[in-house]
Amino acid sequence: MDILVKNLLETQTKEKIQKPNCQTRSGRSLLAFYLQTKFKQIINHDKKSEKQVIIDYKKGFLDDFTNRLINRPDDKILIALSGESASGKSTICKQITRCIEELNLPVTILTADNYFNDISELIKIHGNFDLLRDSGYDVDSPNNFYLDLLREDILKLQKGLDVLTPEYLVNGTGISKPKSIPVKSNKIIIVEGMCSIYEKVQDIFDIKIYIDLDEEERKRRFLNRAILRNQDNENALKHWNYIQTAGKKYVQPQKQNCEIIINGECDLNYFAHMVEYINLITNNFSE
Repeated sequence: MDILVKNLLETQTKEKIQKPNCQTRSGRSLLAFYLQTKFKQIINHDKKSEKQVIIDYKKGFLDDFTNRLINRPDDKILIALSGESASGKSTICKQITRCIEELNLPVTILTADNYFNDISELIKIHGNFDLLRDSGYDVDSPNNFYLDLLREDILKLQKGLDVLTPEYLVNGTGISKPKSIPVKSNKIIIVEGMCSIYEKVQDIFDIKIYIDLDEEERKRRFLNRAILRNQDNENALKHWNYIQTAGKKYVQPQKQNCEIIINGECDLNYFAHMVEYINLITNNFSE
């Protein structure tokens, strides 16, 4: 474990504060001040680490976020986790999932890629997915997602309601099965996928996180993944060229609207310890 994180965890474990009365505005304000102080401590620590996770963040986002906690305390916390293809979204989500299981965290992860439109009929017409893409069909366009449904489902989760999301089959058929995956509402809702920061939905999130990684490393990861999936190298390169173009058109421009930029090459164990510390500071109260 990173020695600085270890020290933070040990100090926090010993440090208990009287839990404020969150039914009152003054109690929520006290809690917000406490959380701001602790999150600034995390950011300052991360700057000194050789395994830095946070590349950049918007000034004022902590003030905005804690004000939201004070003014709308009953709403679940909505976090968008986005970035271009092969930037590390799924890998980081797997690490978060492990932390959820180990620490019993009140976190739900919703995969926004399941909101791809059903394009099965188009695939049948063109012969297969690759021929459909080669025909000029823009797979990653905002128009190729059920964004209205995504927004509706996220807002239900925010109010504490469980939902049934679609399931997009990644077997090349382009089939989307409606109301297939049960998703429970939890204290924190993480929506993972490139479309989570598209214009139709980005305004509903409390925090938008963008995972950044240089193009050459993303290409290497993408092609290695294609090899593991037994994909033809020529076709994999074609698809890489498509997603590279689509990413620059649809995903990169939204980076400026995100509050936190994360390093796609961050050390996952170090990242897990940061999640553990965040969990500790949000629950470390005496009654």
